[in-house]
Amino acid sequence: MKKLEQKFILVKRKTRLEELTLKYNTVDQAKFYIEHMGIDFEDFLLEDRNYRTSLDQCMRILSGLGIVLLLDREHLSTYLFGDSDLVVVLGQDGLVANTLKYLDMQKVIAVNPDPKRWEGVLLPFEVSQLKGIIEDTINNKRQIKEITMAKATLNDGQYMYGVNDLFIGQKSHVSSRYHLKIDGKEESQSSSGIIVSTGLGSTGWLKSIIAGAAGIISKYKNIEIKDSDKSAKMAWDSDYLYFSVREPYSSKTTGDSLVFGKINKQNNVTIESRMPFNGCIFSDGIEDDYLEFNAGAEVTITVAEKKGKLIV
Repeated sequence: MKKLEQKFILVKRKTRLEELTLKYNTVDQAKFYIEHMGIDFEDFLLEDRNYRTSLDQCMRILSGLGIVLLLDREHLSTYLFGDSDLVVVLGQDGLVANTLKYLDMQKVIAVNPDPKRWEGVLLPFEVSQLKGIIEDTINNKRQIKEITMAKATLNDGQYMYGVNDLFIGQKSHVSSRYHLKIDGKEESQSSSGIIVSTGLGSTGWLKSIIAGAAGIISKYKNIEIKDSDKSAKMAWDSDYLYFSVREPYSSKTTGDSLVFGKINKQNNVTIESRMPFNGCIFSDGIEDDYLEFNAGAEVTITVAEKKGKLIV
């Protein structure tokens, strides 16, 4: 295949070894810390070596097919993607999800850098398949899996997307105070925060919330609940979301009746913050990338107007 006038964005992440080296300045100091904790440092070295090998292979393949830009995860939120860019993500799953929310209509090819280490629900391809997958994608011979996202829009115009989930609440472990409105009903609440889950995220945080609640009910009321009932069973492209209130506390001023429900295109959730400080909204577990959500702020949670496009 001749070289194309195609621009590829190769998205990478730092390995655990790189993160430790940044923190402790040298590999030797990182090794001392890890081994002092009784952990095998060789595994960190192996993971780093395998990832770097896969990254070099991806760069060589893409460079032979077009123009390549290497983009680190930490720069995703500030990079302006071109409409025709083809995005290649060198996993894990979390990196794929984090990339999708910053894209509009760009297609994503997700590559598993270390199949023996990572199962990779969102990583259907290995490095050895990359050239063929790119050729098929450019010639429209590959299917596209659409992924529904959640969107949080503040009353000042700021917004954030979530591919797996959104969290609305306090940064710390103290109670979150807010006023929730949905489907003509409203309630002031005090809880550990609200989780909004997409179809993709339904097997993660939402599943654990449902399993925990089911387990409590089962023990408390002596009711047998089957494992198959402990999941929302949402497809990745489902045009609805679920919201869950974590550990709601009922008092004279707060209630616990609106703790779980569906959000769709006709039925949004509005939340008014009553937290004087440390209120926040973040998505997909990235706590450092957040919107402030303090008293006076109001957020509307909707099904996003865009969907992620994952090549399969």
